[in-house]
Amino acid sequence: MINKRNTLALLGGEPVINKAFRPYNTFDNQESYAVNEVIQSGVLSGYIAAVGSHFMGGPKVRNFEKKIANYFGVKHALAVNSWTSGLISAVGAIGIEPGDEIITTPWTMAATATAILHWNAIPVFSDIDDDTFNIAPSAIEKLITSKTKAIIAVDIFGQSVAIDEIQLIANKYNLKIISDTAQSPGATLNGRFAGTMADIGGLSFNYHKHIHCGEGGVLFTDSDTLAERLSMIRNHAEAVIRPKKSSELCNMLGYNFRMGEIEAAIATVQLDKLSSAIRSRQLAAEQLNKGLTHLPGLTVPKVSKGATHVYYMYGMKINVDELGVTRDYIVKALKAEGVPGIILGYQNIHRLPIFQQKIAYGTNHFPWHMDGYSNDINYRQGICPIAETLHDKTFIGLNMCMYDFSEYEVSKIIESFNKVWSYLI
Repeated sequence: MINKRNTLALLGGEPVINKAFRPYNTFDNQESYAVNEVIQSGVLSGYIAAVGSHFMGGPKVRNFEKKIANYFGVKHALAVNSWTSGLISAVGAIGIEPGDEIITTPWTMAATATAILHWNAIPVFSDIDDDTFNIAPSAIEKLITSKTKAIIAVDIFGQSVAIDEIQLIANKYNLKIISDTAQSPGATLNGRFAGTMADIGGLSFNYHKHIHCGEGGVLFTDSDTLAERLSMIRNHAEAVIRPKKSSELCNMLGYNFRMGEIEAAIATVQLDKLSSAIRSRQLAAEQLNKGLTHLPGLTVPKVSKGATHVYYMYGMKINVDELGVTRDYIVKALKAEGVPGIILGYQNIHRLPIFQQKIAYGTNHFPWHMDGYSNDINYRQGICPIAETLHDKTFIGLNMCMYDFSEYEVSKIIESFNKVWSYLI
């Protein structure tokens, strides 16, 4: 007779986890009160796309911007309606010209690269570090050409890139740096917050982020000039550009990237909960480390020296040669045991059809084929071998931001891993 408790659920046994874990939700009466206050005011958006006091938004937006700027220690914080809007604004604000190249990572969400294409510039993909999954500084410099104008460094999964090393490269070649810190709010490197050490940085506030208000984001900069350009792009720049004396008006195609008052009110409350949300995930990660480190063929997340990790994702690697089974089988077995939030691979966005076919605007391969641009940018398989191997063969992740794991729930995840591994060794 089969012992259903000890047999893998994938093989007909009883799963370790037999009920759904509670989803991540930090909302309470504070958010409800903040939303009701906005509704009762009758002002759901305080923006007007014209010269005047309303150009910078309503009172909730401005209060939130002031509060989050103080929290992160930046001179300027500008709220936007999504982090995708933030990235588009950031690329435009640094004065990118059509045909310029921007180096970034393939191990990210597509918007990091499509924000580059938005301004008719060319994304160039650099490989990543095998331990942190962030863009590898050692790989960046090899990709720099006379067309390179910036680096978009993504603080992936909850920890900062090696920004000091990237800054040395940027200074050497006179490049701008944009930090995409969507997944790492509150992470630090050598005592400074991720996303605040670049020319422009910022955070995402959409569902399953540490701070969430439905949709939204915020841009950080210490530059008065960049802050002005960001505010213009955010709010229909062409409507207020007439009286300006500045001749630096490139990319002043303005948009409606404005955050509403309800989202700002919610985000203000959520900001107060950031440190507790971070600590909750760090405690879960510490418990996972203790429970999983001994498993052969499994590498738990590594935290860089001087860094803190806020664990949007608990990223692991599988040594399939040592274990003698495929990663797919392991993931299926873990899912069968009821482990929630397990993902197989992550992103290799250079392999998306838009880059493989080089078709973004129309059918004639624009902007890769345009007058004045002659570099033959290659997106073939093999240009980012570490990212590709991780995605195809060795990476598994536990999505920490989709759930609010209790100590008991983490113990059941650990029990599930140990049960699966007992069948592998």
